[in-house]
This record gives sequence, C-alpha cells and structure tokens, in this order.
Amino acid sequence: MIKFEHVSKKYATGFEAIEDVSFAIAPGELVFLTGHSGAGKSTVLKLIMLMERATTGSINVAQKALSAMGSKDIPLHRQQIGVVFQNHQLLFDRSVFDNIALPLRICGYEEKDAARRVRAALDKVGLLRREKMNPRALSAGEQQRIGIARAIVHKPKILLADEPTGNLDPQLSAEVMTLFQQFNQVGTTVLVASHDLNLIRRMNCRTLTLKQGRLVDDV
Repeated sequence: MIKFEHVSKKYATGFEAIEDVSFAIAPGELVFLTGHSGAGKSTVLKLIMLMERATTGSINVAQKALSAMGSKDIPLHRQQIGVVFQNHQLLFDRSVFDNIALPLRICGYEEKDAARRVRAALDKVGLLRREKMNPRALSAGEQQRIGIARAIVHKPKILLADEPTGNLDPQLSAEVMTLFQQFNQVGTTVLVASHDLNLIRRMNCRTLTLKQGRLVDDV
C-alpha cells in the first residue's frame, strides 16, 4: 500500500529531513512511526500526502508512483487518504456536523449522502449527539474524535495520524488508539507517527524508528 525506496528529502536550505529511507507497508497493516522530535516523522507523512516531493528515491502509494503525479492528480490521490492532526485543525465558526462534512462537500457529495456519511462517522467515534454543537464547547478528547471522524468520513484506504495523542492524557490516548485499531480491523491501512514509546509498546504493533532522518529500526 505504501512503499518507500531509498527516499531522501533535502530542502533548499541544505537541511536533509530524511535520508535513504526504505520501507513497505502492506494493505491492512497498522504501523507506528517513531523517533525524536525532528527525526523526520512528519516529513514522511507529508511525502505520502504529496504535500512535499522527494528529492531522490521513489514512493508508491496504492500501486501508483507519486513521482508520476502532476498537480491535477493530487486531489484524487488525497481522496483515498485520511489525516488526523495533533491540534485537530477544526473550524470553530462551524458546527461539529459541518466540520466533518467539509471534505465531502469539497469532493462534491450530494447533501443527503454527505449527511448519512457524517452521522455514520460520528456514530463510530461515539459523538452522534454532538453534531449541532460548536467544537469549542467540546473537551480535548472529543475534539480529537471529531478530527478522526472527519478523516474517515469518506472511507479512505489509508489513515495517517501525526502525533494524534500528543495533547491527551493516557486514558484518552488509549481510547483514540482503540479507534485506530477498529478502523484497521475493517481493512484500513493505518500509519501513526508518535513519540509516545509507552503507548507504542502497549499497542504491540510493527514500529519504524527514525533517527536524524534515517530509518534505524523496523520491528
């Protein structure tokens, strides 16, 4: 599903975010990506999303070479990927429902179909009764669940999460990880970037470890 072959990303400033990174994630896997702050975790996710382009090497996602994709191909590529951020990136001038519906409206879904999908996503994260509320009125854990619902509302093949539990206490972190496991169990490929080693150990999943931009472990 995701394959990196000798991938490096070097910025114009000369900073090399990742260097000669190779790994493959099979369809339906749940994998953690860890390492110190600045190790290159977010860069890997940005490369998968085509928010950045690799300097050297090749990246394939869903059997398609990202190097062959032009700007017109990016929206379709991103439709098969859901992304969960640490800071939620919710819009506080809109309701919970409208926050989750936003990616569906951008993709042109009909209102009736979008509403059905939004409520199904809310039900999966246990917040069906919160749809009319403003996200600002919700707890940090509930806001993160809204972010997850928005990421999975279009039923993506791949779910990426960038430090999704960074602002949550251990109990809420465990609840979020349980949600990721549930999505994974129905076939979604999940890649979670996190520096929370205790949480990763408890999950007992395959873990890729970056150190100063290089992949140093894959267990």
